[in-house]
Amino acid sequence: MKKILIPFVLIFAFFVAKADSPLTSTEFFRGYMDNEMVLAAQSANGEITEAIMEYLWKKNPVDEKMAVINALGWTFEGQGNYEKYRAYLDKHGMKKKQRKAENLLALAYLKALDNYFECTDALAMAKQALSMNPESYTFNIIHGLIKAQVEFDVNWCNVYKATDDVRKNTALDQDMRGDAIDMIFDYMDSYKADCE
Repeated sequence: MKKILIPFVLIFAFFVAKADSPLTSTEFFRGYMDNEMVLAAQSANGEITEAIMEYLWKKNPVDEKMAVINALGWTFEGQGNYEKYRAYLDKHGMKKKQRKAENLLALAYLKALDNYFECTDALAMAKQALSMNPESYTFNIIHGLIKAQVEFDVNWCNVYKATDDVRKNTALDQDMRGDAIDMIFDYMDSYKADCE
């Protein structure tokens, strides 16, 4: 009986680990715990605040902006953070055609976290943002995480490749902290076996 039960428990544990997803399981904000706005986002109960929106809008390092969004996290119900930040940008004269690459990437990431079951539109936004800053590691990895989420119900090998391709591109500007990158791949590497 024990010999039958042990493999079953191991298989169950494997699928529970995979039941998480690229967007919900990569808490790379933990590599930025020295950033006051990351701490504020972590304690904001998932709701984007005026101070967070101002931080995202102003000139701050893009990796830190993405860490702030990552710290906001997600809920099953969605938080409406995408709509709030989009309205904030509109209010500050940043209509759709005027949005900078970092604003687009922030909107894409917020939209993906608001409803991680449907990330097709978020991926299109992230792709547009990436086309405006293709050399940035941060832009590439956020795009990769959203792409991995889209692939999650389709092909787990493609989930792995979405971020592994970023890791392999050594020509990118390393504008993200190494600890944060390690945290992303601690989870994403769990899909590597699906490519073998």
